[in-house]
Amino acid sequence: MSVPYEVRVARDPADREACFAVRKEVFVVEQGVPQDIEYDEYDAVAVHVLAVREHGAPLGTGRLLHGAEATAKTGGDPALGSLGRLAVTEEARGLGVGAALVRAIEDAARARGLTAVDLHAQSHALGFYERLGYAAYGPEFPDAGIPHRAMRRAL
Repeated sequence: MSVPYEVRVARDPADREACFAVRKEVFVVEQGVPQDIEYDEYDAVAVHVLAVREHGAPLGTGRLLHGAEATAKTGGDPALGSLGRLAVTEEARGLGVGAALVRAIEDAARARGLTAVDLHAQSHALGFYERLGYAAYGPEFPDAGIPHRAMRRAL
């Protein structure tokens, strides 16, 4: 099944709300992440990316932290961006939406002069990120009660 969709940087408050709605559906409802830790102070400064159907229904989202906000997540290196909160609705999984979101976040990182992107992948999603060129490093660790691994891709 092919679903026409567009991936774009969130351009207004309605786009940002759509991003948050996808995150709530995927992380809070499906995965049981507490809502009070899903949304954080970084949301106000992150570059949010949104995938939407032709008629505007949100299909997925992700965010990029860069600069001072990213250094806490990337070991202090200001040349690294931090990809996070990548979420795709159940109906859109397997359609290429997640990969398109990752590539859009990487494009946003390149546009800001970053040399690599780090992320904390849920361990079950390592293969997805590896297919996109990311390499895991360091030990597995829990985040919101879910096993994760750190990963990086040079741009």
